[in-house]
Amino acid sequence: MVKNWQSVLSRVRVALMRRGRTRHDADDLVQEAWIRLACQEQQQVITSPEAFLMRIALNLSIDEFRNARNHGEQVLIEDLVLVDTRPSAESTLLARERLTRLSECLAQLDTRTRRIFLAHRVDGMSYLEIAREQRLSISSVEKYVAKATLVITRSMEGW
Repeated sequence: MVKNWQSVLSRVRVALMRRGRTRHDADDLVQEAWIRLACQEQQQVITSPEAFLMRIALNLSIDEFRNARNHGEQVLIEDLVLVDTRPSAESTLLARERLTRLSECLAQLDTRTRRIFLAHRVDGMSYLEIAREQRLSISSVEKYVAKATLVITRSMEGW
């Protein structure tokens, strides 16, 4: 008799797995169905317990699918892989050193060149806007930005 139940439980598990359940989930559903069958047999006589077990397991599977669809899939915390996206201490230190170096490069520029360069590169002003504000030609603004870019590029080489 035990061998017969093992084959029934195996068929139910296979049926659940064919419907997309993992082996672990199928085993859980079979166990829950078996408990419900045992409880129901205490209240009334079941004429076809094998079919009853299969129907309970399939219904439980459908209920779990609907639950997951309506409430979102539950994930165990052990199954999560957390990734720290913060930069490493080394990257942070290197960035600070580069920023210090850039500040030194900007300090090498005369006040007007630095102001024009920062207005264009940091504040996002166009050459025309800077030219109007500084009362210069657009060509002069282009030359100031080019000069600053050249000084900074040369000073930052290797960083």
